[in-house]
Amino acid sequence: MNISKYRTVEEFVLLGLTSQRNILIVLFVVFLSCYIISLTGNIVIITLSRISSRLHTPMYFFLSNLSFLDIWFTSSIAPKMLINFLSVRKSISFNGCVAQMFISLSLGGTECYLLLSMAYDRYVAICAPLHYTNIMHPVLCIKMAICSWIGGIVNSLIHTVFAMQLPYCGPNVINHFFCEVPSVLELACADTSLNKTVIFFFAIVVVMGPFFLILITYGFIISSILKISTSSGRKKAFSTCASHVTVVSLFYGTIIFIYMRPGSTHVTNQDKMATLFYTVVTPVFNPLIYTLRNKDVIGAFRDITRKKFVSHELGK
Repeated sequence: MNISKYRTVEEFVLLGLTSQRNILIVLFVVFLSCYIISLTGNIVIITLSRISSRLHTPMYFFLSNLSFLDIWFTSSIAPKMLINFLSVRKSISFNGCVAQMFISLSLGGTECYLLLSMAYDRYVAICAPLHYTNIMHPVLCIKMAICSWIGGIVNSLIHTVFAMQLPYCGPNVINHFFCEVPSVLELACADTSLNKTVIFFFAIVVVMGPFFLILITYGFIISSILKISTSSGRKKAFSTCASHVTVVSLFYGTIIFIYMRPGSTHVTNQDKMATLFYTVVTPVFNPLIYTLRNKDVIGAFRDITRKKFVSHELGK
């Protein structure tokens, strides 16, 4: 199909979360703070994972990948959303909308696979601790990360191409705060049933597939933990998985809520809040969840701080 022949829309208007000016200012302050915290927290994790030798492990390799992903995931959405909070005309160009759609879908899909990779890492650490070093060698970790990124990009490419093959010849108001595929499809001047079927199918493959594998993995993990004879050993084993379980619950809970329902049952306001949670709020929580109660990360931060202090004192 020759898209230029059927497309007359050059830009889209994003309705956002609300039209009330006072509320928009409050939202701007709140989500600007969330964005700054998210960037800071994830940059700290990446920096510590690279500098500290105690964090040169598969778990923190995947965590630094997740942090890098979260930085770009929230950056593909939050800056434009913040600008629109203070703008009279909340528009985005057609090409900008396509780019935002592709990037956010790529990173969202990649996160699904990365969380599965992290679950496998915890499975090997608890169920086969004596073979952990041999199984989770750097080459395997790199391959798993690359496959995660490729899977996310391919998923996004399919959705974006299918969506952009449709004609957009009139309505251009998106009832959302960013260019999410289901909301954009509502504006197409053609039947979108095939697109919605593709979305549902790939949601099963990209979202539910990894999610069920994570559940199965944790079934084996819990079974192994319950076999540990001492309560302190069981507690330590559970604590190594707590952060990952929390992140998985936050991320998959909202994703499943949005993408695993028939299109006719979608409730726009509920979808907006759920999308806001996994695109902006979750990237804020991830670094906090992995750092506040993580002794390795706190220890690495203390080591680096102590070294800098000693170096400063010696330099005087």
